[in-house]
Amino acid sequence: MGMLIFFGVVVVLVIYSISLYNHLVSVKHAVSKAWANIDVLLKQRHDELPKLVEVCKQYKQFEQATLEKVIAARAQVHAARERQDIGALGQAEGALRAGLGNIFAVAEAYPELKANENFIRLQNRITSLENGIADRRELYNEAVNINNVQIEVFPASIIAGMFNFGEKPLLEFSASEKADVDMKALFS
Repeated sequence: MGMLIFFGVVVVLVIYSISLYNHLVSVKHAVSKAWANIDVLLKQRHDELPKLVEVCKQYKQFEQATLEKVIAARAQVHAARERQDIGALGQAEGALRAGLGNIFAVAEAYPELKANENFIRLQNRITSLENGIADRRELYNEAVNINNVQIEVFPASIIAGMFNFGEKPLLEFSASEKADVDMKALFS
């Protein structure tokens, strides 16, 4: 009778351990899926930015420095995305969003550009992608938070340690991206 109880307890522990392992795998893949969703939108925006820059370049007097900042920030985002460096991506995103804000603000001084169908379409497309990226960031950070909590709670922490389930970084924003926009500086 004692052996049956012992084997019953062992079977329950094995089933519970397998269940915990499968749960941790599921949580890990949820983080990967959330990152993939962000990556798709970043790639789409990456492909749209050169088109926006080219449309703006058609207006000879358009501020070249503003366009160069966007091109440089785009390259930083691309490099961070390729390395899957979440920290660098957060900083590069801040620079890119500031650059895009400057392009759209400077465009206010160019009525022909503001009326250009390609510019309007690209501005709307990029704005839509920006909103999508912001939404996906929230989902990614939620998936990362769930992952990080799950690998720390007992008894899942034992399984996580045995199978090298690691902590994932949050996609955090730079201080400049969180700060209020200085509208006076944009239009001066």
